[in-house]
Amino acid sequence: MTSILIFDERTTYSSRRDQGAGDASWPRLGENERALLGAAGEVVHPDGGDVLWEAGEPYDLYLVLDGGILLIDRRDDRVVFVVEAGDFVGELGMLMGQPAFLAGEAAPETVLLRVPITSLKSLMATSSALSDALMSAFDARRRLLVLGGEGGVVLAGDEGDADLHRLETFAERNGIPYRTVLRTDGPAWRALAASCELPTQGACVVTGRQRVLLRPTNRELAAAFGLDLGKLEGEVRCDLLIVGAGPAGLAAAVYGASEGLDVLVVEELAPGGQAGTSSRIENYLGFPHGVSGNELTRAGTLQAVKFGARIVAPRSATALARTPDGFRVRLDDETDVSARSVVVATGVQYRRLDVPGVAELEGRGVYHAATELEVRECLGHSVVVVGGANSAGQAALFLASHAAHVHLLVRRKSLEETMSSYLVRRLVEHDRITVHTQSQLVSAKGDDRLDAVTWRDESTRSEQRIAASGLFVMIGAVPHTEWLRSAGVDLDHRGFVVTQGTHASSVPGLFAVGDIRAGSVKRVASAVGEGSVVVSAVHTYLSGMTLPGGAALRPARNGA
Repeated sequence: MTSILIFDERTTYSSRRDQGAGDASWPRLGENERALLGAAGEVVHPDGGDVLWEAGEPYDLYLVLDGGILLIDRRDDRVVFVVEAGDFVGELGMLMGQPAFLAGEAAPETVLLRVPITSLKSLMATSSALSDALMSAFDARRRLLVLGGEGGVVLAGDEGDADLHRLETFAERNGIPYRTVLRTDGPAWRALAASCELPTQGACVVTGRQRVLLRPTNRELAAAFGLDLGKLEGEVRCDLLIVGAGPAGLAAAVYGASEGLDVLVVEELAPGGQAGTSSRIENYLGFPHGVSGNELTRAGTLQAVKFGARIVAPRSATALARTPDGFRVRLDDETDVSARSVVVATGVQYRRLDVPGVAELEGRGVYHAATELEVRECLGHSVVVVGGANSAGQAALFLASHAAHVHLLVRRKSLEETMSSYLVRRLVEHDRITVHTQSQLVSAKGDDRLDAVTWRDESTRSEQRIAASGLFVMIGAVPHTEWLRSAGVDLDHRGFVVTQGTHASSVPGLFAVGDIRAGSVKRVASAVGEGSVVVSAVHTYLSGMTLPGGAALRPARNGA
């Protein structure tokens, strides 16, 4: 293999193998795997310069037999990859129905094996060796795209802007390539402004075709990325609809899809839920060195997609009704989904504090997650974390490695009442963390962004004010279950779904797992366990269903 293949003046380098990315991104397929692809595909001979697919369009898998494929970033018409003979194109979005980030163009004297996506998915379902090789490569390539921001969009605005932070959070949580340009970065801002008309204030998104969107919603942002994951067309039907893609929802998706059910997952923001924002989970079985919520979520999403589950975001459920053959669920875009069974796994949201300044400064120093994105704003400054559960403890430890000092505010007299002991020990022994028990937040202050926090020590009836660049509120558990009331689903006095032994709700065919279930243990491992075992109850329910007229109902296969 040559180290550089220069096909035209746009080419900067060849495959990532030549850039030291390792075999995970560009594995060599074995003879058996190549034979499987060959039987399912067709050999094509494009002319040099032929566009095989455009950025923003769906595409098939191409195995390069001779020549190469140039992958082009349409933002500047730059060749960022050359896929060489023996390699194949594709990344994770290909299996999720997402369009391409980069355009594909044939090099001179190229011969390709083209395999349609539908055929590819069938092959992956029957060959574990092929599935493992492709999934590992697709995952590694998505990471490379995210790391380099290749083929994504530009998020532009002011440092500390709440809208800019929301847009970055959406992109980060969904693993979407992007880069941020700030107005304070004069050269970068001028270079961007030379290709499009930027607003004088506020956050905006610049797409690959230089279209400018001012303060777009998350759904508009998904469309701008060319990733309208929620593009559901025609009559949408499934065996199992899972509402929520946190640990419980993803586990249900993996086990349901792997056992032959047609599974659709709808998620309001991004896979992972609250767990997806955890910096480090150390008491999850099988990870002695700990695992981040993002990594756990990524692995779960890969498994669900591997077995054929469809994941749709950003979408949320707004209404539920019984039908003769199951349920009709209305989504927030007015799409109706007909499902034979439903698993509610929406989890909970942190409670918003009714404290002066908190709502006004949300996204501008006040946050409900502690990830690398939020840490950037707090380097070298003091921060305050409010909460006494494991999520607050994990956030405090993570922030302490970046902030000058972390103050943890806890309402109770002791952390031991609500937090795992291993976290308590680390918190009290950390020299950059101070735990303030019996303390409550009084106010958050700041003009453009947070700059001071005040709390009250109830034991001494005194107040303390400090300069702080970050306030992380991680308290309470607010369920989102109003959309279930119209269907007669029993909820407890706090709004959590009441279930029986098999996680079955009061409505046959509707189940609840994870934090949304009344009486659940609020731990990631518990949520995964519940999501896994509920599929058995779903199968039992479906096997006993009958259609109008008395015919037995059998689970659909392959989206039927």
